[in-house]
Amino acid sequence: MRPVPAKAVTTSARKLADALRSGAQVVVLEVGREAGEGPEPRNSYLAGHLPGARFVSFEEDLVGPRTGSSGNSPLPRASGLQDRLRRWGVDDDSTVVVHTRQNPAVATRAWWTLRWAGVEDVRYLHGGLSGWRRIGGALDTDVPPPGAGSATVRPGSLPLLTAEEAGRLAASGHLIDARAAQAYRGDPDRTGTGHIPGAHSIPGADNFTGGELRDAAALTALYAAHLDGDEVGAYCGGGVSATTTVLALASLGVEAALYPGSWSAWITDPTRPIATGARPCGRTAAERPSAG
Repeated sequence: MRPVPAKAVTTSARKLADALRSGAQVVVLEVGREAGEGPEPRNSYLAGHLPGARFVSFEEDLVGPRTGSSGNSPLPRASGLQDRLRRWGVDDDSTVVVHTRQNPAVATRAWWTLRWAGVEDVRYLHGGLSGWRRIGGALDTDVPPPGAGSATVRPGSLPLLTAEEAGRLAASGHLIDARAAQAYRGDPDRTGTGHIPGAHSIPGADNFTGGELRDAAALTALYAAHLDGDEVGAYCGGGVSATTTVLALASLGVEAALYPGSWSAWITDPTRPIATGARPCGRTAAERPSAG
């Protein structure tokens, strides 16, 4: 596990409001994915958003082409992402604040993707839109025109794990499964359920309280068993919730690698082992009772 320089990975609504009032060059991105926002996720954005915020479609802007082995949310192509960053007005030295309306993991995946692409200063907004409203922040209906940013994408600025590396890390270091506990346990009678043998369960939702990242003391206690200096990695169902783990550990100065394909990619190869049960190893696929 490699310590990383102390760097702010979050910001509060109050600090963001102060920065916007001062005229600071902050790029605010609202990431839309959640259901219940009308026919298109951007409908709620158009009805009222943070002043100057630009809308980012999770599926269109942050996910690349899917293949038979890519998993549900593969990384976007570098060239397309660079074009988008520039249209959002992002320069190499920009401060970017990302938020969403419901699920923090949607915003943390945006945080991770931009950091992976080389944008140095990206921050998760505590509480998202609700946090902004709690401080009496005004909403705007004006849609900013396309920006003219100059950001240059540098893929690989955050570490990744391949499936093989994730499997090895589960045995040699700390591989954290960020899915809900039920998904981690799986069902020994259902093919494709369970977890990577050796992975430990810490649901991504445990990193937050009311959409706000928990404080350093709470996160240190949550991850205490995995802060011994060995390498840390994270995965989930499709490479989204696990970015909450990467963000949480980054806030503690700990660098964790992401397995972007996560479980949805792991199970595309029937030769990869699967464990079920509440323990890191549990019962492997080879030990499952036969259908007969």
